[in-house]
Amino acid sequence: MKKVEVLLGARSYQIQIGSKMLAHLGTELKKLKIPEKILIITNTTVAPLYGDVVAKTLREAGFALETLALPDGEDFKTLETVSRIYDHAVSFGLDRYGTMLALGGGVIGDMAGFAAATYMRGINFIQVPTTLLAQVDASVGGKVAVNHPRGKNLIGAFYQPKLVFIDIDTISTLESREIRSGMAEVIKYGVIADDQFFSYLEEHTVYDDHFLTEIIEKSCTIKAQVVKNDELDQGQRAILNFGHTIGHGLEAATSYQVYRHGEAVAVGMVGAALIAQEMGLITKEETDRIKKLILRTGLPIRFTGVNWDELWFHIQADKKAQSGNINFILPTAIGSVQIAPVEPSLIRKVVEQELQG
Repeated sequence: MKKVEVLLGARSYQIQIGSKMLAHLGTELKKLKIPEKILIITNTTVAPLYGDVVAKTLREAGFALETLALPDGEDFKTLETVSRIYDHAVSFGLDRYGTMLALGGGVIGDMAGFAAATYMRGINFIQVPTTLLAQVDASVGGKVAVNHPRGKNLIGAFYQPKLVFIDIDTISTLESREIRSGMAEVIKYGVIADDQFFSYLEEHTVYDDHFLTEIIEKSCTIKAQVVKNDELDQGQRAILNFGHTIGHGLEAATSYQVYRHGEAVAVGMVGAALIAQEMGLITKEETDRIKKLILRTGLPIRFTGVNWDELWFHIQADKKAQSGNINFILPTAIGSVQIAPVEPSLIRKVVEQELQG
């Protein structure tokens, strides 16, 4: 088992990463000395795959359980769905010392975390991410949220879990498109913080257990350090949004029906790199390296079906907009980025000349 510490004082917790881990979840939760009632929040896709093994290990450890399986999909990441979680928690008799456990991908983690943060003003929260994207990014750092029709994750909170428990074997049941989507966030970490990690990704094409463990551990380590330095997103943490300004706009403009999160972020990373190149911040050679790795991973670097006005409408609603300016995370080299406002005219130029079509 690999372990990564997220050091946040009284809110510190551990990320545990390994193979064949799910059967030992109950034992690990007993070590946390949390009360016996746990509400498992999952979805209709994950529940048949891992619901029984998780329920078995928790019951064997002495926990009392209820499971709520929600519909699967980003379009269900709403306040209406969270209301269902509240209703189930009340019916179960979950009190302020109870626990909500997220078993699933980033959508489930975000909704369960938001529900845990707001139910009785905050109860225990456990993350058991089952997708690569959630394992390397969404489950770590304490950002929990739901979507609004105008934009992604506009309604949310900062709320840290008590434990992030990652079993890499769950990746084996993902379709290849979902794995590629997760790799977008992995590539992001190389661009924003570690050129050697980026080179490692360029050199490896076989996604075996060793590779998956290494990239998950490294991604979590980078994010843990960023979160430690800026838990509430007041400065440095914004670098984790590389690719997300255009990416979130693209997701919202297509009603979360066309592009997976990682696919939209991949397009957004290319857009941010091209903007940085136009501004003289990064060389064409390094921009081409980013594009080449994204393409080799099987991710898109362009999009279709959305015009500039639609995309711009949603970009302006994004959380990274401030006083009318759009702040971008712009690469200055592989492994280094800066935060800077970008003129709408330059964003439009790159979108219409390089990203559309």
